[in-house]
Amino acid sequence: MSTLALTLVHAKYTLIETARIPVALIGSLVFPALALLFFVVPQRSVADSPEFATQAVISLAVFAIMSNSLFSFGLNIAENREKPWDPYLRTLPAPGLARVFAQVFSTGTLGVAAIIPVIVIGGLFTAASASVFHIVLGLVALAVGALPFMLIGICIGYALSAKAAIAVVQVVMFALAFAGGLFLPPVLFADWLNTLSMFLPSRQAREFVIWAVTGGNLEPWVWIGIAAWTAIMLFLALFLFRRDEGHRFR
Repeated sequence: MSTLALTLVHAKYTLIETARIPVALIGSLVFPALALLFFVVPQRSVADSPEFATQAVISLAVFAIMSNSLFSFGLNIAENREKPWDPYLRTLPAPGLARVFAQVFSTGTLGVAAIIPVIVIGGLFTAASASVFHIVLGLVALAVGALPFMLIGICIGYALSAKAAIAVVQVVMFALAFAGGLFLPPVLFADWLNTLSMFLPSRQAREFVIWAVTGGNLEPWVWIGIAAWTAIMLFLALFLFRRDEGHRFR
């Protein structure tokens, strides 16, 4: 069986396993849409402004991708490390890339599923607008901006136990969301918080997707930050993976 076929099979069963926990699935899929419906739509000064409404929809789309990435990678990896099934899978004659790509595929599928309600609610109940071309460009930007969050989730999964990972993922997720301008626009931040948020991947992803959807100038700190976070977290993820492999398979 080819690597692609193995990837699709593993992704299928990863999605099935995730669907067996409806509470976690509903939380990841519904919360961003509910946040838009309850906190943005009633504020007509925001919802009736094309600029502010579009930025609010983008911010919650980034939050949806971020939460799915952190939970899918962080919790799944941490839980799998504590199950006897995971070491057995590593002994099978299947490339490790198949499992990695399967996790990315399943996470991406859930991320797209979480974004769709946000886009629909934003299109129906706010003045948010964008052309089809810019929406597609925004989805590509979301995929790029999700890389640091996926790698952060991988690091959490390989560094912590399942019980600890749940708490850490929640703290990291909400800290990045609030400080990154996903719940409150950075224009409302104090100067020190605005400066601090520019170093966070959540703020960088937000600005990157806003640039892709609405155009304008892309500040260097945005793409430099995404690249730096991706490189640093990739190095750390590889280190933690090898350390875990050395502890459990020596």
